[in-house]
Amino acid sequence: MRAENTYYNEQKRSDVMEAARRLRRKFLRYQQAEIVYSLSHKKLMELANNAGAIYRMDGIVLINREIFDEYLERFHETKDTFLLKEEEDKDAQ
Repeated sequence: MRAENTYYNEQKRSDVMEAARRLRRKFLRYQQAEIVYSLSHKKLMELANNAGAIYRMDGIVLINREIFDEYLERFHETKDTFLLKEEEDKDAQ
């Protein structure tokens, strides 16, 4: 069987991932966001407010996932960042 006919080909996988991204909800209610991000209500609202991702209308609070996800990426630590912090901590002691 040729590679382009196999079930798991790279182009098909890319197309599926792109379609899933487009279908993902752009806005979440804060209750849904608490579950998706595994954060307490207080922490979620603090971070979403700092990100500028909160939309309020008629008593409904929505969080823009794109803005919030982009904001959360600022806190991403790579392996190298983690190792540098460990070295700094050792030097400080």
